[in-house]
Amino acid sequence: MSAPLTKLTPTSLAALLCAKICHDLISPVGALGNAVEILDDEDNQDMYEDAINLVKTSSRQASAKLKFLRIALGAGGSAPGVIPTSEIMALTNDMFMDSKPDLVWNIDSDGLDKNHARIVMNLAMLAVQAAPRGGSVKISGQNSGAGAAFTILSDGPSVRLDAAVAQAIAGKMPEGGIDGRSIQPLYANLLARDIGGSIGAADEDSVIRFTADFPAAAA
Repeated sequence: MSAPLTKLTPTSLAALLCAKICHDLISPVGALGNAVEILDDEDNQDMYEDAINLVKTSSRQASAKLKFLRIALGAGGSAPGVIPTSEIMALTNDMFMDSKPDLVWNIDSDGLDKNHARIVMNLAMLAVQAAPRGGSVKISGQNSGAGAAFTILSDGPSVRLDAAVAQAIAGKMPEGGIDGRSIQPLYANLLARDIGGSIGAADEDSVIRFTADFPAAAA
């Protein structure tokens, strides 16, 4: 049974988020380095075309991840405001272009409050991770006078809500403590709480449902 999350120091939070970002970037950056080594080796000229394709793919992946994580886990370099829905969709689609589940969008708004956008992007990340063998991730939501609400459904073969993720997203301490796997859902929880909202995750008959709700005062 999970225990309440009592305290996470700012230094621990920063270190774990940095570790998460490095983990996400190490694969394309490492592949890029390998491709450059092949291009520098005259004995591997028969692999030149493959190396060039690897450079293109890896640089695209690294760029997409940096742009996505800059908003989802960082300040994004801009003041609070509204992010166009089309930009949120493009950043997320590019981030998960090589992932197995398909992303389906149905957000009834031309733009989202920046804080709401960051939380939706974080939940989309978790939803993709919950469907490792493919399927679909359906992202829907709307803004109204009563506030804003978003639902992200992860559906497909072998979808799974990791226990540590479920505990962290609820603001609870996972049994093994906070680590690189659970820091991101915990961060999403902290983001939501900071603006008076709430997020959740539940396994509903082989469909994983992620939700975010923001009352009018926080919308």
